[in-house]
Amino acid sequence: MQTLVLVGSANFTYTWCPLARRHFFTLSVRHRPKLKFSTSSDKACRSYIDEECDEDFLPWLEQKACTKISSMLSIGKSAHGRALYASKPIQAGDCILRVPYSVQLAPDNLPPEICSLFGDEVSSVSKVALLLLHEQKMGQKSEWAPYIRRLPQPFEMHNTIFWSDDELEMIRQSVIYQETIKQRNHIEKQFMAIKPATDQFPQCFEDVSLKDFAYAHALVLWTRTFGDDLFLDIPVTSRAWESSRGVSMIPFADFLNHDGTSEACLMSHEGKQLSEVIAERDYSPGDQVLISYGKFSNSSLVLDFGFTVPYNIYDQAQVELNIPQHYHLFQMKLELLQRFKAPAIKDVNEFSSSEKLFTIKEVKFASKKGRGIPQSFRAFARVLCSNAQELSDLESGAAQSDGRLARSPLKNKSREIEAHELILSKITEQINEYDACIKSLGPSTSQNLVRKHALRRQMAHDLLTGELRVLKSASAWLKKYCATLLEG
Repeated sequence: MQTLVLVGSANFTYTWCPLARRHFFTLSVRHRPKLKFSTSSDKACRSYIDEECDEDFLPWLEQKACTKISSMLSIGKSAHGRALYASKPIQAGDCILRVPYSVQLAPDNLPPEICSLFGDEVSSVSKVALLLLHEQKMGQKSEWAPYIRRLPQPFEMHNTIFWSDDELEMIRQSVIYQETIKQRNHIEKQFMAIKPATDQFPQCFEDVSLKDFAYAHALVLWTRTFGDDLFLDIPVTSRAWESSRGVSMIPFADFLNHDGTSEACLMSHEGKQLSEVIAERDYSPGDQVLISYGKFSNSSLVLDFGFTVPYNIYDQAQVELNIPQHYHLFQMKLELLQRFKAPAIKDVNEFSSSEKLFTIKEVKFASKKGRGIPQSFRAFARVLCSNAQELSDLESGAAQSDGRLARSPLKNKSREIEAHELILSKITEQINEYDACIKSLGPSTSQNLVRKHALRRQMAHDLLTGELRVLKSASAWLKKYCATLLEG
């Protein structure tokens, strides 16, 4: 622990854990597109190591931690940013790195004098972002300068919150458009909530703007924790992990790039008070070592990480289905749906869903049950297409079973087809809109197109084509389902 004295009109002394400020690395790796890397490519990219910049970092970190972090990995640069490479043979099951909690930046490192100025509305992410802003303001005087200078610059960040209005228009068809606006609003509210602290201690946070805070916040976006209380298995949704200390920034581990097919992930061990990574396969010296950030769609990746992958097997799309007020038995159907309303759920992107907004995943054409199309979506359509007697039967069936409404096919085959054709019509409408949106992107022939905009255009293309693929898979299955009912 170190004591840091802040000088100025509000002089006070507080204790700050020196090893806590490390996870900032993760940004310099994860804001770039990456998925799978071949061995030969990895070894070729390995030659791009900036020795002067990175060679001394691990020894510096281990000295701070007073323990060995890794003897199997070294820092290098791939075509996608910093990366970790095997420095010796690694076998599946080997522990390739261990980072103690004591060298992870978490909300509890924020001085109580500053915390006392916060209300309950200030999130853990915002608290860690505030720590980052303070260290950045210190510049070379910061003992974390070697860490801070490895952060990506704002112009390197491609999360959708940083996109211009024109760039956001490219993805208006995707749910990520509205989610981006929500996140911008959230960040602005968080900025106003931390203002009492930045105003009270101008010597620490002088001239911090909303733009500065948005940048820091993007470096420390929210993450989810999975697992039990003793050993947490933590897939990452952004550039921080979470342990019992809350959102944590973890050094060195941040350099691990993403492979959506990898089974390896960062795990936090509460008993040993450390985070570690276990190799899920063998690596030869010079191979890039990869982990999975989680099974996330491009919508989640571009919002939280600022990158997409060309073909993402976890892509999904959202479809909205409403009850028109002129619909037959509108009031009865509305009351029935409200009475048997399923609890609000969140999809893998943490986007809230209601009974009117449904998340579709890719549907295998040969699937008998149409897995990928939510049962709640099909149930909703069945209710919309039912007559008074059928509604009564659906209500009785739900009350006598598990309380779920219209989860089985309607007895009236024509009505069952009508319900699924309703879903199909909504999906077809959305497919046409996506097609038009993708065509409007088109190939750019402008030599003056800024590289940043070109990259974001490609991200928009990856995002939209992935969601379109999901919609088309659902459309194909629904057509097959209706045709099978007609034939029967």
